[in-house]
Amino acid sequence: MDNKMLNVSSSPHVRDKSSTTKIMLDVCLALLPACAFGIYNFGVRALAVLAVAVVTCVLSELIYEYFMHRPITIGDLSAVVTGLLIGMNMPHTIPLWMVVLGSAFAIIIVKQLFGGLGQNFMNPALAARCFLLISFAGKMTTFTYDGITGATPLAILKEGGNVDILKMFLGTTSGVIGETSTVALLIGGAYLLIKKVIAPTIPFVYIAVFSVFVLIFGGQGFDMSFLAAHLCGGGLMLGAFFMATDYVTSPVNTLGKVVYAFILGLLTAIFRVFGNSAEGVSYAIIFTNLLVPIIEKITKPRAFGVKKVKKEAAE
Repeated sequence: MDNKMLNVSSSPHVRDKSSTTKIMLDVCLALLPACAFGIYNFGVRALAVLAVAVVTCVLSELIYEYFMHRPITIGDLSAVVTGLLIGMNMPHTIPLWMVVLGSAFAIIIVKQLFGGLGQNFMNPALAARCFLLISFAGKMTTFTYDGITGATPLAILKEGGNVDILKMFLGTTSGVIGETSTVALLIGGAYLLIKKVIAPTIPFVYIAVFSVFVLIFGGQGFDMSFLAAHLCGGGLMLGAFFMATDYVTSPVNTLGKVVYAFILGLLTAIFRVFGNSAEGVSYAIIFTNLLVPIIEKITKPRAFGVKKVKKEAAE
């Protein structure tokens, strides 16, 4: 009788060839079109902001882990992705020392102090953006394009002005470095969907709920041009495809993703339509990140073969 060895191991038993490094590399590649257009649109100063953000994030993670005697994890490229997203969420005119401050805050305070990759309770890049918005509102909301300082198309739209939707779609407008070109962000988002790095549930439900709310409560009726301007303006596409889909801060199961995306779309629309600010993506995502544990608890799927037992009435 053959003596066959049985491998006994704990779950999960499903294996995949993907790794954190491969996933993060795909995200970096997906971000390149928007980064490249941002550099083209705003010049070498945008490249400096992106480079400083990436270098600061990588060094912050390296230094923290070295002095805390923890395994060095910069090779997984998660710090690079955080740096790119931080840089893309900055105006190109922001002082570089603020970029350093925000990047260090994202890695050390939001990520490492909570246990590192996989333990952070909110998206580090958006936390850095909101931290800088609260601390340096003037610098974070000053936008210059072609040497002229002015409002973003979304701010103009909120004030009742007219905007050029084609320019907003292509990206030849003012704004933060990585959010202006909708077409570049869609190319990156399509790449992530094709590579199956992200599922379509969150971005599609997010955008759909946002669109319905804006059409109903936006004050312009079912004006598709008004909706198109909202979809192309601000960081909606950047948030929907690259930040709301963050593995760590979004639900795992499908129903949870739907609920999460529904809340995201609702909050973003409420902030934009009824709030004082023209933008609302960053705060909507961070707030909903905090709800993820509750969402997952409510939408937790029942284990296979388990039947819900009804409590018998007390005799």
